[in-house]
Amino acid sequence: MAESLGELNKRLVQCRMCPRLVEHRELAGKTKKPVFRDWDYWARPVPGFGDTTAKVMAIGLAPAAHGGNRTGRMFTGDASARFLMEALHAVGFASQPTSERRDDGLELRGLYLTAAARCAPPGDRPTSQELAACALYLRAELEMLPEVRVVLALGRIAFEAYLRIASAWAGRPLRFTFAHGARYELPAGSRVLYASYHPSPRNHQTGRLTKEAFIGVLRRVKEEAEQ
Repeated sequence: MAESLGELNKRLVQCRMCPRLVEHRELAGKTKKPVFRDWDYWARPVPGFGDTTAKVMAIGLAPAAHGGNRTGRMFTGDASARFLMEALHAVGFASQPTSERRDDGLELRGLYLTAAARCAPPGDRPTSQELAACALYLRAELEMLPEVRVVLALGRIAFEAYLRIASAWAGRPLRFTFAHGARYELPAGSRVLYASYHPSPRNHQTGRLTKEAFIGVLRRVKEEAEQ
């Protein structure tokens, strides 16, 4: 669908394939949170970003309505971003422990960060049809990042999104159980797959996902990618 990541992202930010998501992302950009009333919301699909020579791709769920949908960069400007970037910085994947705006100087090293859905969904729950539409962009990214050896799925939805793409490559359904810290070797042509709970407030504020446990998974991913 595109010859380069730059061209892909130009097409992505103009995407209006999913009417429900278009309505929700644009409504969030108009109503805004009071604390962000002076912001000019991005309110479009959010591209992936990071190191284009990366050996690791991390896949999240979707931009937050007042996070990535506001700032225009994946995992930027919300509580999930703060938890994630502190951990990525601790293991050397990120140049700094914060991700607040597109021009904050953050660089990802050895990692490309993307998501299963590119528009903020109502209730953080994209439909199966919306995920299928966005899979076109995720698959294209994977094909344009040939150095990626390890995929880290942040949450069950991202885990299943990648498995659907890997199943298409394998020509047969691939079924694995989602579990935090699980590692799976997939058929030739697919990457090694790791799973982690999503770094959302509902997970890290309840103790379901601790910083130590998350950093442990990131270290395993980094070691494997560098072997």
